[in-house]
Amino acid sequence: MLNKASEACDMLSRHIKEEHVIRIVSHNDADGLSAAGLIAKAITEEGGQFHTTIVPRLKAEIVKELAHERYELFIFSDMGSACLDYINRLKADVIIADHHQPNETEKNDENSDNENTKSNINANVVHVNPHIFGINGTTEISGAGTSYLTVRDLGEGKKHLAPLALVGAFGDMQGQDGFIGVNKVIVEDGKEAGSLEIHEDLKIVSKTQEPLYKSLAYTFSPSLPGLTGDLEGSIGFLEKAGLSYGIKFSDLEDEEKDVLKDELLKLNPKIFGDVYSIPKENPILRNLEEYSSILDSCGKNKKTGLGLSIVLGERGEALDVAIKFQTTYREQLIKGMEWIKREGSTQLESIQYIYSDDKVLKSVMGTISSVGISVGLLVEDKPILSMARMHNDVKVSGRTTKNMVKKGVDLGKALHDSSLSFGGQGGGHDIAAGAMIPYKEMDNFLNLVNDMVEYQINAKAQ
Repeated sequence: MLNKASEACDMLSRHIKEEHVIRIVSHNDADGLSAAGLIAKAITEEGGQFHTTIVPRLKAEIVKELAHERYELFIFSDMGSACLDYINRLKADVIIADHHQPNETEKNDENSDNENTKSNINANVVHVNPHIFGINGTTEISGAGTSYLTVRDLGEGKKHLAPLALVGAFGDMQGQDGFIGVNKVIVEDGKEAGSLEIHEDLKIVSKTQEPLYKSLAYTFSPSLPGLTGDLEGSIGFLEKAGLSYGIKFSDLEDEEKDVLKDELLKLNPKIFGDVYSIPKENPILRNLEEYSSILDSCGKNKKTGLGLSIVLGERGEALDVAIKFQTTYREQLIKGMEWIKREGSTQLESIQYIYSDDKVLKSVMGTISSVGISVGLLVEDKPILSMARMHNDVKVSGRTTKNMVKKGVDLGKALHDSSLSFGGQGGGHDIAAGAMIPYKEMDNFLNLVNDMVEYQINAKAQ
């Protein structure tokens, strides 16, 4: 994979030297924004220029529109592997830096000397994807990580950008239990460059910004049963522990911090562990998970330009605005958790689902469903599909647990194959995936996904 990334880097370097404007297309979540931003930063540091577009999904129509643009090099980051048929038709050079599962017919032979030939990819397309080389893109590297490898050797080296790759990894839930696989290589790069520090601490959020009860209620990963998404529960917890709920964590005495740590460890031992930070960064962005949360909030509020500008170095007013979006998003998550407590989920034999037309809930369905499982509000031994209507379509966010993946569940494949059956599209990872389907086919789609998940589990058990 490093060799393929190096090939992509050589292609990028050549176009920068030829003074071509680099066309970047990336995803609108924290991982995609980190990916696009670090590529853009690397290009800028080498004196190059770029034009970036952030999209929620890479549809065939978008690639067809790009084909009419006059650029010599296109880079697709955190997306592209599921659209190789269309990307292959672009006349310009192309780099795909993705970590999502390619379609089965488009996967390369990892033992091949020429991956591009084996997968019928044109010579002008360099496809950097961990799955091609037997590396798990769900757990071992993110889209930002794959993008980082693509620019890692540019110029005199870009190891100082390693923390941005890890910001993307946190956005895709890869670092909560420690980094593994290629992500560990990226961690070492950051440490070597002096741009990354690691220390043990409580993993609650907004320690210097929010009163303590909000810090606990806003901590969604690792989740805290009874506290996550529950402001009243957090107040009661702190009062019982003899701590002031209105004070900020940073203002607690050391003994009070120890009391809080001991009580939180009883709820979830994972709440204390390695914390990754950028030592010379603005205090609000210093913690990589907090940085990732802010970017995610920008994406959820459709302010991707703001998120990208922060990755590129904008602070001051831009960061103030982004923090307001983060606060709004967290309040939406609180509302979503309250809704799940009231409504629960609808059970099928092998899956469960939630559905809402509520405007606020639509933007948080995926997050509240996965957190709902982790805090025990939803059944944990069934994948959950979160459904939200978008005009004539339904947006689907699928989540499951590592334990269900071990039992054979692959949501990426289930949603991809099921959505195609009804004229939709979908895909993603085994543990988290998404789809867009016609509203009129929602019940049929749910039944098909249910059957496919049942088949996956039974096939694994045999």
